[in-house]
Amino acid sequence: MDLGSATFKTNVYPSNVRKGSFMNRTSGSFVESINGGLNCRDLNIHQLKVLKSDIKVGKFKSGVISSILTNADKETTFHAPMFEPPQADPRNIVSIILGGGAGTRLFPLTGRRAKPAVPIGGCYRLIDIPMSNCINSGIKKIFIMTQFNSFSLNRHLARTYNFGNGVLAATQTPGDSGKRWFQGTADAVRQFIWVFEAAKTKNVENILILSGDHLYRMDYMDFVQKHVNTNADITVSCLPMDDSRASDFGLMKIDNRGRVIKFAEKPKGLELNAMNDAVKYPYIASMGVYVFKTDVLLKLLKWSYPHCNDFGSEIIPSAVREHNVQLFVYRVSLLLCEAYLFNDYWEDIGTIKSFFDANLALTEQFPKFEFYDSKTPFYTSPRFLPPTKVEKCRIVDAIISHGCFLRECSVQHSIVGVRSRLEYGVELKDTMMMGADYYQTESEIASLLAEGKVPIGVGKNTRIRNCIIDKNAKIGREVIIKNTDGVEEADRSNEGFYIRSGITAILKNATIKDGTII
Repeated sequence: MDLGSATFKTNVYPSNVRKGSFMNRTSGSFVESINGGLNCRDLNIHQLKVLKSDIKVGKFKSGVISSILTNADKETTFHAPMFEPPQADPRNIVSIILGGGAGTRLFPLTGRRAKPAVPIGGCYRLIDIPMSNCINSGIKKIFIMTQFNSFSLNRHLARTYNFGNGVLAATQTPGDSGKRWFQGTADAVRQFIWVFEAAKTKNVENILILSGDHLYRMDYMDFVQKHVNTNADITVSCLPMDDSRASDFGLMKIDNRGRVIKFAEKPKGLELNAMNDAVKYPYIASMGVYVFKTDVLLKLLKWSYPHCNDFGSEIIPSAVREHNVQLFVYRVSLLLCEAYLFNDYWEDIGTIKSFFDANLALTEQFPKFEFYDSKTPFYTSPRFLPPTKVEKCRIVDAIISHGCFLRECSVQHSIVGVRSRLEYGVELKDTMMMGADYYQTESEIASLLAEGKVPIGVGKNTRIRNCIIDKNAKIGREVIIKNTDGVEEADRSNEGFYIRSGITAILKNATIKDGTII
């Protein structure tokens, strides 16, 4: 073999060169060995290293190799693109959407349905958000872990996302083969670990863990590519957070390479202060979106932490001490080294207050988030409903879904769900109306009114403000729902409503009689 010279340009030392390729940013070393061919010529490099200590004392210039033993021509130049990291392949990714527990924070909306099945935006359900993001990212192997009140969720999935064996609604029932109910997010995955062990044999390299109660649009392949580039075992998606909401999220501290060095789930007091990491947005909060190497996830759940039941409060904080946990920064400033910039909207809608505010924000003239996007649309169940009919109405900053009937009413800063019926003189303001699952015919409505009963929809001259109206609710004539006394919390299930954070929530299938004042 002749001794030749192969020149590496300095741009071979970029941030996207990963360990096992040419440069490891952590140690400053090149790969231990490369054996291959170059236009029928041999190329052999063995344990070639450029240490950071050598760079500091001037032995080498970073990113430059003076000579390599090869029989390639002396003029041969190796360019950086030859050593780019492998591209993440959506076919090698499994996505797990966590259906959540009993959904107590969203009660009473979760009283008869799983949290991912809660309607949002007039015609969608919460599950449509991660499902659509997966589809738009090219990820088709999707598993949904459900447990509580999952009938309507499973029905929606079957009607909307027909991927054959691609979607599994894994529902746990008491006493099933002696299994217990899911004890947390990690336990839900552990109880179905046989599915993912089988997935590993089908070239699944990474497993994406998603939550079912967040509102955002995201290309998960950008996230996974960051994970691949850094050769991380676990990558956590996050965003900056201020003091007012920090204690509601899992918080992280990172080093100057983007590696997570500490993770605390919903810390309080001194523990919260210890997570302070910046100035303008002093905290870095987890979005509840993770990607694991498949073998790492299986090891953590089966062997390392077999008794840990939750990803956020147990698995991730423990794994930080032993594994390479990287940070995917979502909507963040350049204060963080190696941050991945992604400027877009994200909101946790796991409480009545946040759910209500996020819905009404959709009606603004220039909303921060919109469901419609021609390149990355959000999908939902096709209902084949007729256009909405509007008769002499005043509608300002509102979303009116399909299949509705509005007669000489006023709708302001509100969402009106599918198949809704608003009668003459109705005033709807700052209200989220989920609509109905079915129609009542004109003859059925007339018959109910003749019997003194209340049909589905909102009756004549009723005024409603600051309210969530669940599906199939029957609200009579001359009703006032305004919470004029400013009550913050109330449980009136026998009267058909609850009050949470000052917001009145009318129960699904509830009847509010004529003349009622709330």
